[in-house]
Amino acid sequence: MQQFTVPQFIDVEDKIFGPITVRQFVIILTAFMLSVISYKLADFALFLTLTFLFFVVGGIIAFLKINGRPFHYFVLNFIQTLKKPKIRVWNNKLSKTDKELRDLPDNSIKQVAKLQRKPLYAKSKLAEVSLIVDTGGVYQGGDDDIK
Repeated sequence: MQQFTVPQFIDVEDKIFGPITVRQFVIILTAFMLSVISYKLADFALFLTLTFLFFVVGGIIAFLKINGRPFHYFVLNFIQTLKKPKIRVWNNKLSKTDKELRDLPDNSIKQVAKLQRKPLYAKSKLAEVSLIVDTGGVYQGGDDDIK
């Protein structure tokens, strides 16, 4: 039988620069590019404000983890929660198939046969079953201990 190695830690991201992953590097690079664009288009005071804002938001998105998951998953789950209704109400409407099943006549439903119960034994049958297994079925056991 051929053996395969099972991948371990598949949820761990690859590191490229020390402890920085590819995702974190791309986010910081995006913040840097937005900072360069703001340097070209805005005056110096606005540039400093926007650069600070870009790097704070980029740092939060890149490095902050909530409950062991990246921050962007937290934001996506939060938005998804806001879209759902606040109260879940049970819808008591019957579907078409439910109505059809309810309106079926009683004679169309097959009666279920009653299950026959096994007789109760006065003592545990473990020793006898063990003996049957040990002898390979040669010993069949006795029915003398049935109530």
